[in-house]
Amino acid sequence: MLTANEILEWDMDGVPVAVPPLLTVNHLVKHFPVRPGLFGRPSAHVRAVDGLSFGVQEGETLGIVGESGCGKSTVARLLMHLLSADSGTIEFGGSRVGSYGLPMKSFRAQVQMVFQDSYASLNPRLTIESSIAFGPTVHGISWSEAIARARALLDRVGLEPKRFAGRYPHELSGGQRQRVNIARALALQPKVLILDEAVSALDKSVEAQVLNLLLDLKDEFGLTYIFISHDLEVVRFMANRVMVMYLGKVAEIGKTEAVYGAARHPYTQALLASMLSMDPDRRSTQAPLTGDPPNPIDPPPGCRFHTRCAHASDICRSKVPALLGSDPGHQTACHLVDAASGALVFRSEARVAAP
Repeated sequence: MLTANEILEWDMDGVPVAVPPLLTVNHLVKHFPVRPGLFGRPSAHVRAVDGLSFGVQEGETLGIVGESGCGKSTVARLLMHLLSADSGTIEFGGSRVGSYGLPMKSFRAQVQMVFQDSYASLNPRLTIESSIAFGPTVHGISWSEAIARARALLDRVGLEPKRFAGRYPHELSGGQRQRVNIARALALQPKVLILDEAVSALDKSVEAQVLNLLLDLKDEFGLTYIFISHDLEVVRFMANRVMVMYLGKVAEIGKTEAVYGAARHPYTQALLASMLSMDPDRRSTQAPLTGDPPNPIDPPPGCRFHTRCAHASDICRSKVPALLGSDPGHQTACHLVDAASGALVFRSEARVAAP
């Protein structure tokens, strides 16, 4: 049976074959301790990521969206093992990442990350070419070869090596520094790039240039992207699939056209309704969503969105919804789309209009 993390391809005889994901996340959990209690033990935890499971197919771009504090950046750091997960597993190419499977050094050579803050992620004491060349030398490449690779990548991301190779990060603009960070991420010739708000700090004209550069690099190097952003229009432009997060859990996941065109979860519908429109006849007259997300230290029982959902029923307040869907490629964690849950099934006229 085809799972949500698999896709179908056809062999030479026309027989459908399930293709497993390149990167698989299973029940990932990360809680941050707060409020020291008796004997210094934490009396409460921030549930940043709470049982997250998803897969990323080779060659695709998975967009991750959601409000600030939903856990997007924590997921990125857990994938890179910059944070240690409390529980759950990460598999890459069918092998579990860790001491008993794929070694961390091999994993990080194939999965790299571009951070939001282009300046803070570069060493101010290293020249641009040294920053790019450092990673390959750690993985056994000679310094001369690493420098040659760094200059070739600088040229590929639109920075002339003769002008920029010997400069320091403070001598570059934000857009130029982010191009350096992209080149540095590509220096180890990875298969996957995790882009955590990589263009959110850039001017719109520069943002467009960097986005087009990322698309060109994806095709040229056969990359797979995990693209994290709060900008729904940018995610729509970049992503093949979209995962919507709310308070550390997946609210909805599916192909971009399906999610943007026919969102099923009330939270996804509210997010899409908040997108700006150039059409004066489609001006928003009321907020699609009111109130703040619940405290992640003490999230509400049942569906975590029920405190802000206009369609919540009794089951939403008591039972956690499963991630379900008749189409394996489009799944929703909502009782209202599950006829077997006993909740009132959505009516089309009750939905929040998406753009």
